[in-house]
Amino acid sequence: MHERAVIERLSERGLRIGTAESTLGGLIGHLLTNVPGSSKAFVGGITAYHRNAKVDVMGVDADALQAAGSVSEEAVRRMALGTRERLGVDVCVSESGVADRRAQSSTREGPGGIYYIGIAAPDDYVKVVRIEFDGDRESTKQQAADEALRLVLEYLDATA
Repeated sequence: MHERAVIERLSERGLRIGTAESTLGGLIGHLLTNVPGSSKAFVGGITAYHRNAKVDVMGVDADALQAAGSVSEEAVRRMALGTRERLGVDVCVSESGVADRRAQSSTREGPGGIYYIGIAAPDDYVKVVRIEFDGDRESTKQQAADEALRLVLEYLDATA
């Protein structure tokens, strides 16, 4: 829903974006590349579902990941910062979550997902939000991807 505005605003400002995805499996990047002309702003993304990939490919500190957990504010912050550096982009949006709480634990009932979504940008700008969505696995993933793009727009509006 927000992907066209993200690409347009980044392109107008000459900024480049990358993604650091886990639970969404590349969905944010997919949405961005559906926009004609996205190559002006979208550099690429890293999808790291497994903990080791977050460490090896995104550059997340293993000890920090172990201490905080893969689905945490700290993990998502480090994913955004590490991937921003590795891709050489201006803005990096990251996410990790649990798409369906029924898959997380037998003690948590009902559909819905918990996500941490983050952004790292110039001038040491880092923001991470925790958000819960209702719905099945596919629905919560779509909602999280849209929220990630909304977070990018929020940053762009604040720094215009």
